[in-house]
Amino acid sequence: MRTRTKIMGVLNVTPDSFSDGGSFAQIDDALRQAEAMLQQGADVIDIGGESTRPFASPVTPQVEQARVLPVIEALMRRGISNLSIDTRHASTALQCHELGVRWLNDVSALGYDPQMLHIAHLFDVVVLMHARGTPDSMQLGEIRYEDAVAEVVSFLQARVAQAMQHGVAREKILVDPGIGFGKRLQHNLAILRGLAALKDIAGGVLVGTSRKAFIGELTGLPAHERDCATIGAVSIAVANGADWVRVHNVKATREALQVVDPIVRATL
Repeated sequence: MRTRTKIMGVLNVTPDSFSDGGSFAQIDDALRQAEAMLQQGADVIDIGGESTRPFASPVTPQVEQARVLPVIEALMRRGISNLSIDTRHASTALQCHELGVRWLNDVSALGYDPQMLHIAHLFDVVVLMHARGTPDSMQLGEIRYEDAVAEVVSFLQARVAQAMQHGVAREKILVDPGIGFGKRLQHNLAILRGLAALKDIAGGVLVGTSRKAFIGELTGLPAHERDCATIGAVSIAVANGADWVRVHNVKATREALQVVDPIVRATL
């Protein structure tokens, strides 16, 4: 059993992310935010140059790279190397790896760009996430699951098996149920209740609930006011089996986990 839950801090260097779009698009702002999150307790910083919020338009790898590569280079120069690249594009992932990035977080579970399957083994950790459709269309129309938990588990089991066939060791893989990605409120809640079903699929479970739309549906709050409610979702996720949580507000999350972890993991 892990002695504590690990934190992945979100660093969006995009103009259109749902929560903090544009806030960290400039290198100096991104550097300050990354350093602040590390000081507050983040274990890894997840850098994204393409918004994957619902209804977001895709960007080219070239645009994505123009956003993320200068930030990664600047962070590396400052000795900050515990970085993750949040991308669906193999060319972006490969360039980031060449700069020293050792985590790959792919919301398509290596399914969007066929070349991802051939380079994922280069990374020390690979995050495979469940999603239905692509961000621009995943929340359109009727979204139905016969059993959301079982279908997420089945999908992730298949994607883990495929990654392993391409040289990614099982212990290097984290699975993410993809809260909010092609799911309605009832599906997100069912998945959070049933997280334990994901525990034996790979090397660990990562959950991202931070400021997401389902929290807005439950509370009526806009994205930038959802941090307190996010802590509730994070606490439930950890109690139900999450090893990692992906969040915007690292300070609040770390403080909450200082209480949650001793209860859930019996570390005191």
